[in-house]
Amino acid sequence: MLLSPDAFIHVPMLAGKIVEPEKSTFRVSLATFEDWDRRAAAAGYGANWRRSHEDREATRRTALADRLNHDLWVFAYGSLMWDPAIRIVEIRRATLEGFHRRFCLKAEIGRGSKSDPALMAALDLGGVCHGLAFRIPADTVDHETEILWMREMIGDAYRPLFRIVLTPQGSIEALAFVMDRTSPRFADLGAAEAAAIIASGTGVLGTNLEYFDNLADHIAALGIEDDVFEAIRSQLHRRR
Repeated sequence: MLLSPDAFIHVPMLAGKIVEPEKSTFRVSLATFEDWDRRAAAAGYGANWRRSHEDREATRRTALADRLNHDLWVFAYGSLMWDPAIRIVEIRRATLEGFHRRFCLKAEIGRGSKSDPALMAALDLGGVCHGLAFRIPADTVDHETEILWMREMIGDAYRPLFRIVLTPQGSIEALAFVMDRTSPRFADLGAAEAAAIIASGTGVLGTNLEYFDNLADHIAALGIEDDVFEAIRSQLHRRR
């Protein structure tokens, strides 16, 4: 099912720039995990490289208690902005206060590996983050959040929280995946150190730099000014 043109009413500049759900490699299923498990084993990762299906599903049920029969807003600030992999019916520009976009999530799978780890964007405490809000209609929330959880809560890096998000059309309560600073995947790095990892990270899903450049394109399309992002981009330009 293609995204409806109506979904882009508030953000016409993004039409054609968001991956259709059915074409996304992140629209995963339990069968996808079987392939990922084989790849993880071949790369030398143990059986505990991810959450169990039961544990992941328990976190979803807890986070979404009493919310599965209502429209759900999701705050997007990283790869979800251009490749949400879920069926949505409305997109808004959105601002989340109290958190900022930061490249502080170290990944050794996906766009990274043990030898060439990647650094992904996450929400860290403090400041403000400008991104997008996606609305999932009530009748598909249960199924679509299953897919979302398989992607975002595959490991122990994130905490799913509901926060008030500001949009030009009014305030909404949205689900946000924020960095868990107690996770071993949290990387407290400066711009130069972050840029060095981003420049060399590579994995089965591509390079860390491709991820960064995709985010740069969407940041530019929305006219977002992000000091943390710009500091890393400046360091990357010096390396190129």
